[in-house]
Amino acid sequence: MAIRHNRNLFYLANKGTMCGEVDRPATPAEEQRAFRFSRIVESGSPAPSDALLEALADGMTRQAPDTDGPIPAGFTYLGQFVDHDLTRDRTQVAFGTAVPPDQLVQARSPALDLDSVYGEGPHVASSAAFYQADGVRLKLGKTKASGAPPIESLDLDGFDLPRKGASGPPDEARQALIADPRNDENLAVAQTHLSFLRFHNKVCDRLAADGTPSTVLFERAREMVVKHYQWMLRFDFLPRIVDQAIIDDVFSMGRRFFEVGAQGFPTMPIEFSVAGYRLGHSMIRELYDWNAVFGPGGSIGDFGTLENLFRFSGTSGNLSPGSDLNNPLDGTFERLPTNWIADWTRLYDFATEGVPALAPEAGHSVNMARPIDIRLTDPLRTLPLGSFGARGSGLAVPPAQMNLAFRNLVRGRMVRLATGQEMVLAMQNAGIAIQPLTSAEILGSEFNALSQALKDELVTATPLWFYTLREAGLRGGKMGSIGGRIVAEVFHRAIEGSNISILRDPFFTPTLGRVAGMFRMTDLLGLAYNAPAGEMRPLSVNAPRPSVADMQTSG
Repeated sequence: MAIRHNRNLFYLANKGTMCGEVDRPATPAEEQRAFRFSRIVESGSPAPSDALLEALADGMTRQAPDTDGPIPAGFTYLGQFVDHDLTRDRTQVAFGTAVPPDQLVQARSPALDLDSVYGEGPHVASSAAFYQADGVRLKLGKTKASGAPPIESLDLDGFDLPRKGASGPPDEARQALIADPRNDENLAVAQTHLSFLRFHNKVCDRLAADGTPSTVLFERAREMVVKHYQWMLRFDFLPRIVDQAIIDDVFSMGRRFFEVGAQGFPTMPIEFSVAGYRLGHSMIRELYDWNAVFGPGGSIGDFGTLENLFRFSGTSGNLSPGSDLNNPLDGTFERLPTNWIADWTRLYDFATEGVPALAPEAGHSVNMARPIDIRLTDPLRTLPLGSFGARGSGLAVPPAQMNLAFRNLVRGRMVRLATGQEMVLAMQNAGIAIQPLTSAEILGSEFNALSQALKDELVTATPLWFYTLREAGLRGGKMGSIGGRIVAEVFHRAIEGSNISILRDPFFTPTLGRVAGMFRMTDLLGLAYNAPAGEMRPLSVNAPRPSVADMQTSG
């Protein structure tokens, strides 16, 4: 789901090779530092042609208005957050400080354990900077006053990610001080990461109030947070993006396709990271009713555009209004402007989940993600340079390489992903019932104008990413037999292989939700933010108004 994946070489753990434009054996250093990727299915098909990939990318990102799907838009960026939890390279944790090799060995197995939030923990030097002085709670950041009173004129504690500021070089002042800097690639994923920082801190507060000794407070809080996170993904997030029958089969009968019966640390299949889990790219909207300032009837009135979600981040943008998006030093803001705080009631549907008081105000509605299908919102034809690591390189980037769909398709070719047809055959050989897409279903109405040669290439050797999205679009907007199986089995393995795992704790039941035995993303946000005090939507004129003192000591 992540927008930024600029790694061109993949270490295949089950092959011991570096896979990219040219295969070669991995050096010992690469074996130690690289992600533990694996391949489920070998491809015997010819690499797709430039002409096909360019035609597909063009057709997938042609101008089209936002269309509402059935999933609240917040889950788009929760999905990106999860992607970074699964595929993170811990050599980034220290912000330039070397991580000992033995820690790299421990860190490189993909697991749903929130290492993107916790790093190596508060007692490891490379991660200590992410934690408050108590060595238990995580640092939060402060916004910068940016508008009219009573709220926009305040610098608000706890509503931005912590940033390097004067602690780093001047050109890094706006960068987030978090365990995975990719989680500041756009404002929506940054605010999602912030919610997890706050959630951890609130869990610490609860445990401390219940008498948990300070010596074990961090570990007990982390265990509680990770297990509730895994539960939320299993029962709230996955059912929104994957066919329920596939989820039930995988979580009740076990995996039948990926690392069947495997023990120990998981690997990350490239079929998931380069294709199946890039479903979230189709969910991204161009426009968001973001908050009381940036939305219909807001004090400024403009929608929260996707371009501005990039701009008000420290990795893809520069946190400054009216700035040159591709210039990290443009503008004067080094922290998030207060008027860009997320209104969570416009990104998640609290009302249908038992909290009618948090329904969007009159005249507004919950932003819904675009449907999961082959169409991407057209601003993704031209990504900001910072979103794929090209800002400041001084190199001219060809327009095609700024198209997210093209980048995804080319990466699939670089690692020689199996085609959709090859994945169908492999799953059938594993005893999984699959109904393949027909040639007419693959082509749809969007690609009838292709030459006959390109049509033949597309329907006989369909790029896997395109196949899984087309399958979802034809199956009601949920990942189906191929994409859904890949996603569900990798999630199962990533939970099972985590050091903290609800699958290895059959007695675990969530205790932090509003309803006994249930925990949703709205529950997590309800704990991370004090809704009665107005923290869930602090800019809304109709929301309860917290005192200035409350808002400036929040979180």
